Amino acid sequence: MNKVKSLSSELDLDRPNLEDYLPIGSIQEPHGKLRLCDLLDISPTLTEAAGAIIDDSFTRCFKSNPPEPWNWNIYLFPLWCLGVVVRYGILFPIRVIVLTIGWIIFLSCYIPVHFLLKGHDKFRKKLERCLVELICSFFVASWTGVVKYHGPRPSIRPKQVFVANHTSMIDFIVLEQMTAFAVIMQKHPGWVGLLQSTILEGVGCIWFNRSEAKDREIVARKLRQHVEGADNNPLLIFPEGTCVNNHYTVMFKKGAFELGCTVCPVAIKYNKIFVDAFWNSRKQSFTMHLLQLMTSWAVVCDVWYLEPQTIRPGETPIEFAERVRDIISVRAGLKKVPWDGYLKYSRPSPKHRERKQQSFAESVLRRLEEK
Repeated sequence: MNKVKSLSSELDLDRPNLEDYLPIGSIQEPHGKLRLCDLLDISPTLTEAAGAIIDDSFTRCFKSNPPEPWNWNIYLFPLWCLGVVVRYGILFPIRVIVLTIGWIIFLSCYIPVHFLLKGHDKFRKKLERCLVELICSFFVASWTGVVKYHGPRPSIRPKQVFVANHTSMIDFIVLEQMTAFAVIMQKHPGWVGLLQSTILEGVGCIWFNRSEAKDREIVARKLRQHVEGADNNPLLIFPEGTCVNNHYTVMFKKGAFELGCTVCPVAIKYNKIFVDAFWNSRKQSFTMHLLQLMTSWAVVCDVWYLEPQTIRPGETPIEFAERVRDIISVRAGLKKVPWDGYLKYSRPSPKHRERKQQSFAESVLRRLEEK
């Protein structure tokens, strides 16, 4: 009951005060006229709808904020044009060459290691781990990535899992260049899916499909098996389950927090001075997202490896997840919102709509009876 009250209060705090948005005349109209306040008072449903239109805290989590235009006069426009020429005509070709060289080095080493060292699994996995870190470093270099890491570098230990806030698929690349994590990730199509099913499986990554209910059971079983292995790569999970725009954190899924192991929070904060690293997968393919990064001046971010956390006596996995989310949000300067990120991929159920319709009808009838 206390949890429901706290969630309700959290929603109330994020809900706008409608009177702040109403014209003064609509509040001070003489009696006898229909005022907007009276209309909204007919039903909480209308109040919620008006509040959602004015200040939709869910949609704001997944919006990319375009940069403020600065090439608006005759003095700045030539500088902007020069910057476009430098970024697209000089930096971009150099970055493509750097990434191409990286892939040539990686594949020329990875293919022999993967196929010729089949009988030496421990040594092969160690080399593959180093090669994955290498190609991720080339990816970061192709964006002129300026990444500052804070805290001790993760080490391979059993019974531990790393959790981080999620802005883009490049979060994985930024973290992977320092430590070869085994990540839990949505299965993607195209060339990304090919890399997932070949190269990244070599470091123990686990894939799932959101639309498949049976995948959740399989992933939960694989998670438990992975954290028990002493020689497995550190496990990395993005418990939000979707990309958020690096201004907010949505609810963490409890799966990573009910494994009975130590949870190591990782906070990632991007500096948007040169480019917005948020990947809106509904509007942009990952290939176009990489091109956007490669044609920017630089990708600047900070990564904090925070103090490991364990579940407290009497604490539920959901409460544990919220406590870890608090730690990450405070460190990265992100605002917490009480939303499930998976709502981005789903529509309201018919039962939910029917309950809202019934509540609206009852409130209107009560109001008519009062009249």
